[in-house]
Amino acid sequence: MKQLYALIGHPLSHSFSKDFFNRKFREENIDAQYLNFEIKDVGELSQLIEDYPNLCGINVTIPHKINVIPLLDKLSDDAETIGAVNVIKIRRKAQEKAVLEGHNSDITGFKQSLKPLLTNNHTQAIILGTGGASKAVEQGLKQLQLTPLYVSRTAKNNCITYEEITKEIIENHTVIVNTTPLGMYPHTEACPDIPYEYLTDNHILYDLIYNPAETLFLQKGKAHKATIKNGLEMLHLQALKAWHIWNLP
Repeated sequence: MKQLYALIGHPLSHSFSKDFFNRKFREENIDAQYLNFEIKDVGELSQLIEDYPNLCGINVTIPHKINVIPLLDKLSDDAETIGAVNVIKIRRKAQEKAVLEGHNSDITGFKQSLKPLLTNNHTQAIILGTGGASKAVEQGLKQLQLTPLYVSRTAKNNCITYEEITKEIIENHTVIVNTTPLGMYPHTEACPDIPYEYLTDNHILYDLIYNPAETLFLQKGKAHKATIKNGLEMLHLQALKAWHIWNLP
């Protein structure tokens, strides 16, 4: 029986994963297929696994990265630390209930794509946004020996607001990561409200968004000679990590 892999989330109007994996399967002559399952209620996962006995692995996207965790049997160390899952490995044995392992490949994709840009001058970072994606970014930065500072529209614990960002904070935090959807197509005229005028050529601006390739956030960084990077390579790297996880013995 052909191996099946899938993405769950809602909505799934544009799926990088489906195109990426089906192209990979064709080019490498892998007898497998990748499907999208648009589910509003994560509780539908159990029925999905029962209905598709050839389902071997699942990618998880918004809004289920956190609320899928109670349905899983095991968590990897990274997934547990981050508190979010974007990869599920399904282990099946005859006549037994499938065992679901939760992993996080976002952190791998983020770390591997950011690391080549870092120098000894980069010791502190700003994370714009506090959503699910920010959790993997936070842990990735810590593992790269950078101290992160969260910024959100509303005041929270261990987090400042956009209004509280000062010249000194920008000068000291030379890596700035946008984890919000601000600037994503089709709303390309939007960007996080930070004091861009204090950016220098020592700064790195990293945007998890990859459509458009150069968001207004990145354009403003480029105008001040900052190093810029979008999230496309991260996306490729996290997908390859997912494939590695699914093929672990």
